Amino acid sequence: MKISVKVPATTANFGSGFDCLGMALPIYNIITIEETVLPGTGIEINVISETDDDDDFAIEHIPKDETNIIYKAVEMLYNSIGQSPSELRINIKSQIPIAKGLGSSASIIVGGLLAANELLGKPADEAALLSIATEVEGHPDNVVPAIVGGLVMTSQEHDGSIIYRKLPWPEEWHLTICIPNYEIATEIARSVLPKEVPLADATFNSRRVAMFVEALHTKDAGLMKLALQDRLHQPYRMKLVPGLQDIIDNLKHEENVIGCVLSGAGPSILVISQKNNLDRIKSIVNDTWENYNVKTDIRTLKVESNGAQILEASYL
Repeated sequence: MKISVKVPATTANFGSGFDCLGMALPIYNIITIEETVLPGTGIEINVISETDDDDDFAIEHIPKDETNIIYKAVEMLYNSIGQSPSELRINIKSQIPIAKGLGSSASIIVGGLLAANELLGKPADEAALLSIATEVEGHPDNVVPAIVGGLVMTSQEHDGSIIYRKLPWPEEWHLTICIPNYEIATEIARSVLPKEVPLADATFNSRRVAMFVEALHTKDAGLMKLALQDRLHQPYRMKLVPGLQDIIDNLKHEENVIGCVLSGAGPSILVISQKNNLDRIKSIVNDTWENYNVKTDIRTLKVESNGAQILEASYL
């Protein structure tokens, strides 16, 4: 049997929503898992990149054995019902740029889990899939929107369960994702964060997340400008993204620009705006990054309301 799953990219954090806010975007990975016929063939993992953004070196160094995160996710699902995976061929058709803050690892985890769940006859419900995906990924802000779609606020509880709620994104607020031509591994982006933060910074972000939710429901662009401010992760990661502060400063006084934040752990950035000044935004980002010899792929995208979807389920 062969199962193919289409999984969207995600952008997370939205400034103040560190590790708790995430949104699905219409860029996709397709993960296919099939049971091979010959016994003893083991696990085979193939990665095919369909984007010029990915470094061939990065593709070549993705693990093709049991150390790959997709195998870890599949193994956890099998183990949860008392089985072990064997004789599987896993193909990853990648359109989501790797190590760019767009949830590429989350998409692979989610795609592997959903495909394996189909192969096994759907023993895991949504709650179980969310818990396993979060355990493998380490936090829920990317895997949840990858599974359920839309803009989501999430929380991982002490028992490993995941609580989430979808939030409404105003259609008149544009999302422009700016993807530079270099990568930042999530491990490096995490390593620059402090183990403890001042109480004042924690309460600052708590207030901003509350503002974020209210700004969405009231479509209050002025409040959203305040809500996107952050003290927990972006100031520490700024040094990993040359030119980010300049881009923020250059966009700050542009009419109709609501805010500019890191996408996930970076280095991609997300610009939120209203009305029709998208060409001006793209020009500012391009010109600013050119001063740092950085080339960028800039796309204005809609929210992907659908999460991961089964594309194919066929018997060999």
